[in-house]
Amino acid sequence: MQILLEAAVVLAAYIFGSIPFGLLIVRLINGKDIRSFGSGRTGGTNAFRAAGFGAGLFTAIFDILKAALTVWLAKMVTPNAWIHILAPLAALIGHNHSIFLPERTAEGRLRFRGGAGGAAAVGGTFGLWTPALLIMFPVGLLIWWGVGYASITTLSIGVMTVIIFSIRAMLGTSPWTYALYGLLVELLMLWALRPNLRNLRLGTERRHGLPVKLQERRLQRQKSQQPPGTSPGPHQVEEK
Repeated sequence: MQILLEAAVVLAAYIFGSIPFGLLIVRLINGKDIRSFGSGRTGGTNAFRAAGFGAGLFTAIFDILKAALTVWLAKMVTPNAWIHILAPLAALIGHNHSIFLPERTAEGRLRFRGGAGGAAAVGGTFGLWTPALLIMFPVGLLIWWGVGYASITTLSIGVMTVIIFSIRAMLGTSPWTYALYGLLVELLMLWALRPNLRNLRLGTERRHGLPVKLQERRLQRQKSQQPPGTSPGPHQVEEK
């Protein structure tokens, strides 16, 4: 009976994780389909592109909470640490491959759309140990601002989770199973972010934060130093 109950928790976690809050929020704000913008994903970053800061913020919050809730439910049902990590993993898989967003590819294959799993991964870590958010949020913000790539920031979540729970396991305050959760979410996000990793190799990945600001200042400085009436050099035309 307990095994069936634990299996039901994991299945419920997948279904709950499948709720595409980004799609619902963007549609509520402007009536548009988030899948037709940017990366086509349903996470907070693409919601920001599709409907602005508020849409991105609320999407991220709801995606974090839906994964955290699955952990809290698992902890209420069983002391089994494996179920504690399987529940948020199922929620993350549901977020990335939502049962509510099926579609056929050009080759006729069935696939399920969704996000990349960053917020859901944070939610799982938050559910396993609430204070982790106080570490992950500022560090993630610094990585995003300093490196400039949302995909790298997303991948840093799994690394931070492994580090946090490895330290806690060595201190005897949480099981090593929780550190394994970080490794598994990292693998799931690497799979989801394959297009972004390809863009990084090609140098075409969208960039934000400090690197963009520095580039804008450099171009403004070059423009201000250019004598009036002269044409920009070839490299300036290319950058523009």
